[in-house]
Amino acid sequence: MRLSHAHPLAIAVWRLGFSLGIIAIFLIATKGWRQWRVLTSRDWLIALGAGVLLAIHFWSWNASVALTTVAASVLLVNTQPIISALLSALWLREPPTRAQWLGIGVAMLGALVVVGPDLITANATRGANPLLGDALAMIGAVTAATYFVSGRRLRAKLDLWPYVAIVYGACFVSLLVFAAIVNAPMAPQPPRELAIFLGLALGPMLLGHTGMNWALRYLPAYAVNVTLLGEPVGAALLAALIPAIRELPGTATVVGGVLVLAGIYVTARRS
Repeated sequence: MRLSHAHPLAIAVWRLGFSLGIIAIFLIATKGWRQWRVLTSRDWLIALGAGVLLAIHFWSWNASVALTTVAASVLLVNTQPIISALLSALWLREPPTRAQWLGIGVAMLGALVVVGPDLITANATRGANPLLGDALAMIGAVTAATYFVSGRRLRAKLDLWPYVAIVYGACFVSLLVFAAIVNAPMAPQPPRELAIFLGLALGPMLLGHTGMNWALRYLPAYAVNVTLLGEPVGAALLAALIPAIRELPGTATVVGGVLVLAGIYVTARRS
């Protein structure tokens, strides 16, 4: 996403569009669409709602960065494992064990360490409207957590491709509506941008995000959700290795990254 010059909503729309084209191939090949017949009206409402929540998450978090500090935005959106754990306990009757709460806490502590240096210097760069930006980041956390808990419930009925086809489809339509509201330029896009969008679809969306949706059938939502805290760790490594970015991680990123990975391990191992 750093390499792209497109509008954030355009990136999300094209990323989802390419992903849905590939998912359609698997959906038709496996005849997974037949599973939609078992869904009740309530199930459809949850599935479509999950897609809308995912779109709101993409929009609200991206918007928050322009209004508050990146550190504050990342810190607040990373509260989603706790929200996911609470929703799992209340809605799905899947409360975390004490060891899993410890793992979630350690991972979140690591995330705090990673953004710590930016928080120290945040007063000088609070952004145009920090209160609104912080609120949007929290909306991003709540919507993402609810999205994962909804997926945990529906994946018991649906295989992977029928599930993501509904959810990503609802997300795609919602993002198009958001883009129309803010008049974000969608097309045409130069070949370089299209290549980036396709890469985002194949890697982060189909392997990463869809992989997490696959895991929701086998692991509680909070166990899957907490792995998202490892995203800044992987991003820091990629930023250091990609020549066009070449950002070397600082001490806080390394120390915090170790804590994040340790917390993820404890949470997942107990699942």
